Amino acid sequence: MTTDNACTGYTLYAGMGQDKNTYLVDMDGNRVHTWPIGGMPVKMLSNGNLIGAKKDRIGKDPLIADPAPEDSKKFAPWHDNIELVELDWQGNEIWSFSAYDDDGSGTMMSRQHHDFQRQGNPVGYWAPGQDFADNGNTLVLAHLNRDIPEISNKRLVDDVLYEVDAKGHLTGYEWRCANHFEEYGFKDAQKNQFFEAVNFDADKNRTDWVHLNAASYLGKNRFYDDLNDPRFHPENIIFSARNANFIAIIDKPTGRIVWKAGPHFGEKFPEHRMGQLIGQHHAHMIPHGLPGAGNILIFDNGGLPEHCGNAPSEFPNHRGYSRIIEIDPLTYNIVWQYGAAQGTEHFYSRFISSAQRLPNGNTLINAGAYGHFFEVSRSKEIVWEFSNPKGRRHEARIYRAYRIPPEWVPGNPARYPEWQKSYGVS
Repeated sequence: MTTDNACTGYTLYAGMGQDKNTYLVDMDGNRVHTWPIGGMPVKMLSNGNLIGAKKDRIGKDPLIADPAPEDSKKFAPWHDNIELVELDWQGNEIWSFSAYDDDGSGTMMSRQHHDFQRQGNPVGYWAPGQDFADNGNTLVLAHLNRDIPEISNKRLVDDVLYEVDAKGHLTGYEWRCANHFEEYGFKDAQKNQFFEAVNFDADKNRTDWVHLNAASYLGKNRFYDDLNDPRFHPENIIFSARNANFIAIIDKPTGRIVWKAGPHFGEKFPEHRMGQLIGQHHAHMIPHGLPGAGNILIFDNGGLPEHCGNAPSEFPNHRGYSRIIEIDPLTYNIVWQYGAAQGTEHFYSRFISSAQRLPNGNTLINAGAYGHFFEVSRSKEIVWEFSNPKGRRHEARIYRAYRIPPEWVPGNPARYPEWQKSYGVS
């Protein structure tokens, strides 16, 4: 279903589970191109190239209770990818990286999971005047196994950020999540949960403690340009910690946490204005030049809040629906929201999922648990819908979806109007 109010372009998404392909579809859902590559996520560059994962680490996917026997060893339980690669439109490999850590297996890998960003475009989707840099660095969200007895009596799967250059070499930049444990503001009860390793995986002898699922640069924004607020320096990095129900901004030069929302949302905290985050995904600052620029857009999944396991005494709220919230990072006020307990806005995707601000002010929403994409206007009218034709349950689920501008697609087969001409800067 498409209406005249939709933002016309192509939609990119990567299969999960047994489907290891990436697809590009037009507004009618027709497949324009397919690549034999997957990843969490897969992104398109402005020249039509694709960045994704060539291989994942052997293991079992925890979201599939009973995988088919032939597929039981093809999934990555911690989402680690062996090799991050860039392909051209024809599928030729032009860049790759797999030399960060061997995970104790003896096989060097990128250990990339959940996100990455190519320099020049802060969040990986179209914004006017923000193009990917030729031969730019790539920011990678990855894992590193660590023993930190002050945090946990089990081995941590820690989240790290590092950068790789255009030649596939580490630049030397690295940030480790556990090194900033005392900056997150956890209460003693929550620290005890980490220590007891509630999310412990006995088979792998380690615990996925906060589970970062998004990381991106802030990019050019009004808070730095107009207010000179150093917390919002364009090179600073915003991340989302799913298992700990908070988002935060890193001061890139020092690694310090300079802004956060959560993990506590009581009335004495300014985050109270936005309501509690529960298992959120794809938190990012809306890029400069798009409607709502500088605000933070979050897919807030809902469900029972978990902080390294269920903690109803600390997090008593349960929310049986998802919501997309756009917040002002200075006031924590909700500027716009889609999603409600009932009525036409009601939807629920308990895990994965994403949201993208489009140049006409609409928002592309991926209810990833069901592979259902829909575009909503500022007035909350659904103007476009698409469902993954792969079926139901785990085979339909999609980690992220991106609306792609026509000028990024070689040949623009549907002959859609170019966004740069319609929404760009002169």
